[in-house]
Amino acid sequence: MIKRQLGKSDLYVSPLTLGGNVFGWTIDEAKPFEILDGFFDAGFNLIDTADVYSRWAPANKGGESETIIGKWMKERGNRDKVIIATKVGADMGQGKTDLSKAYITKAVESSLQRLQTDFIDLYQTHWDDLTTPVEETLETYSARVKAGKVRWIGASNLSPARLNESLAASKTNGYPSYQTFQPEYNLYAREGFEKEMEAICLENNLGIINYYSLASGFLTGKYRSEADLGQSARGGGIKDFLNERGFKILKALDEVAARYDTTQASVAIAWLIARKSVTAPIASATNLQQLEALTKAAELKLDNDAIEILDRSSAY
Repeated sequence: MIKRQLGKSDLYVSPLTLGGNVFGWTIDEAKPFEILDGFFDAGFNLIDTADVYSRWAPANKGGESETIIGKWMKERGNRDKVIIATKVGADMGQGKTDLSKAYITKAVESSLQRLQTDFIDLYQTHWDDLTTPVEETLETYSARVKAGKVRWIGASNLSPARLNESLAASKTNGYPSYQTFQPEYNLYAREGFEKEMEAICLENNLGIINYYSLASGFLTGKYRSEADLGQSARGGGIKDFLNERGFKILKALDEVAARYDTTQASVAIAWLIARKSVTAPIASATNLQQLEALTKAAELKLDNDAIEILDRSSAY
């Protein structure tokens, strides 16, 4: 499998990222090990998580996903073959987003402990903290890089202005620079990334590891009416996709999937992989059947006609 470079870093990844957001939420510890094994054995190497995953689940406090991934790496003895991306800055109970020096310094140690590792390959700003200057955040990352605890840094959910400000601050002050950006991006949610952010990322050679690649499962085709929303814990968030544009996209996915004798999920991921700006879209799986649909997308080469059908159906 051809690996893709993340930005200008020395991290080379398979063209699909496994999302760890469901670990400790919709599936317990045994099932994630099965999925992680399947993903790794299929030749993929990038796993994305966050300290806040999955704090929203009943009885959880955050860190559950990192803990599961850490146990898996420890048991399999494969830390040197896996690229771990995690995130910092989300509300972990402090009542706000936080990218201050004091908070990051403590948070990175907690993530390292949960992941049972000495270093994090890609440490990402999860949500912006407008009360903290970007220079303070980047200087703190710089200290963690110099200490060998973080290899590279990335960002997620920043505005175009704050991303540009951060990139400029790194250049001016000699801080490590964001090598990746993680936006919401999929066949349904295109405008937010393509309208302005995509050009910034291409201009600065940022690797894109976008989240919600399957629009919370809508693009798998299993949700076609409100009656279908109870199929999973994530179904409630899909109601907004059940509209004229959403159904138009599903029709195009059905058409292309039938042409290639594959699943709608594979087609939706393959469309992302074919985008010039995208490095390795993030998608999660709760069973091996879902995982197979994701990994097959890396082998699926859509022709120009198929891409045009999908582009046209999802135009905003």
